[in-house]
This record gives sequence, structure tokens and C-alpha cells, in this order.
Amino acid sequence: MNNKLDWNDYEIVLRIADAGSLSKAAHLAGSSHPTMFRRINAVEEKLGVRLFERFRTGYQPTAAGEDLVSVARQIAELTNDTERRISGRDLRPSGVVRVATTDTLLFGLLAREIVLFRKLEPGITLDIAVANEISNLSLREADIAIRPASSPDDHLIGRKLGPIRQAVYAVRTLDLGQNPQPPWTTLPWIGPSPSMAYSQLHAWMRNVGCDEKCVCHLDSVLAIYAAVRTGVGVAVLPCYLAETDSELTRIGNPIDELAVDLWLLTHPDLRHSARVRTALNFFGKLGAIL
Repeated sequence: MNNKLDWNDYEIVLRIADAGSLSKAAHLAGSSHPTMFRRINAVEEKLGVRLFERFRTGYQPTAAGEDLVSVARQIAELTNDTERRISGRDLRPSGVVRVATTDTLLFGLLAREIVLFRKLEPGITLDIAVANEISNLSLREADIAIRPASSPDDHLIGRKLGPIRQAVYAVRTLDLGQNPQPPWTTLPWIGPSPSMAYSQLHAWMRNVGCDEKCVCHLDSVLAIYAAVRTGVGVAVLPCYLAETDSELTRIGNPIDELAVDLWLLTHPDLRHSARVRTALNFFGKLGAIL
């Protein structure tokens, strides 16, 4: 019986430790809970030791598990560092470029640009990772990140594409009354869920008193946009998303304190890669259409 661990074994242990639960690890890996359960059991059987304590709240590494996670993390860092350096040596714009962005940016801004990119660069395949969490470019979860940020990580390079302006919008068929202007406290509002990581909007709505007028809370900007379109209420939306929608009308001017910068980021090891550089140059023009 072969009791030696291979990289896949180390990787599964690291995934579960980072995720904190079997279900989340399976989801992030694009696998199933039963498959992940079988794989971690197989690793523990190889070693003859329990690596995780199973609790209702999740999986917690044992002392042996912590040792193995530490080694797995070192292997992952070494592997990813090597891959980044090697990936940066290609000379022609071909292959896969992993792009991390948010669902709202993809829907309202990037989707149509991807069509044009494919026509201009047929040798490059874009692998789009849509998530509102920040992808780790150091660990090769993505080659490029296009996302709003106040201050990107110091170890990344890139450029600020421009400000994402935001304003209050309503569907045209919604009765806004006689004077739909600030403070707007007579209007039905759609706001972000308490769990949504959107501190600027949470603070602004509290300051102007709109949080008390919310008739609906949602946990993503795209969900809020959908609710506005169906007439649930008014809400703050990115101008790039709402201005081109003929069903919506803007109330007042863009809100200065809610503007946030859009960044195009990559890891320094990848800046000389022809395929990554080609994608950076193309998406670097997004600032002109914000």
C-alpha cells in the first residue's frame, strides 16, 4: 500500500483548512461534499492520523493537521512562485488569462468588452472568476483583477482606471411624489444587507436617514439593481450600470462620498507575460467608458 502523500493530498488538506468547512472547500474546488469527504478520509488513512476535528461549526486542524497545513502552504507558495515566473516568459499573446472581477462589473461593463477582446485576440482565452471577495493574485487564483478598491495590496502592480460614480436611481414607473430630491426620506428604499461588505454605502444611508426607510435589503449590488428595475424602491447604483438602462431614471447628481476607484491589477512576476500584458493593455481602456 502506498502511504506517500502527493501534491493533491497536501492541496486537499490546505483547502479544507483555509475554508474552515468541508462544504465550503468543496464549493471552492468545484467538487462535491461526498467527494471531499472521501478524499480527506483517504489522506488520514494514508498517514494513520486524524488531521481535522469535526465540529458542527466546521473542521478544525489537529496538531498533526496544523503541521501538514504549514508544509502544504510552503509547497503552494513555492509552486505558485515558480509558475508565475515561468508564465511571465511567454513571447506571444496566446493561452489562458484568468481575470477576477465582480458580478456587477461583469454585467454592466466587462461583458461587452470581452466580446471585442475575443475579436482582437483570438489566441487568448479569458477565464473569468466572478466573486465579490478579493482574489489572491499571489496564489494564482487570477492573473488580473479588475475591481473597485480604496488601496490595493502593496505587492501588486497596476493602475487606477478612474472613479466609479454612484447615484440614486428608480424605475421610471415608480411614483416619486412631487419633489424627489434629498433627503428622499419619503421614498421606499432598497439597501444592502447588514452582512454585505459595503461600509461606504452603509454609512451614507445612516447619515442621510435612508436606512430607516428600507423596505428591502439585498446582499449584492446586482440584486439591488434587479429590485430597482422591478419597482421595489429606489437605491444607490453605479452609474455605469444604471445610466444605460432606459427603464431607470436618476434622482439628483452622483454622490461624491460614494465614488470609489476602479483598479486593474496584476502580480509583478506576470507583467512581462505577452498574454497578460495584452489583456492589461486592452482592459486599461475601461476608464474611458466609466
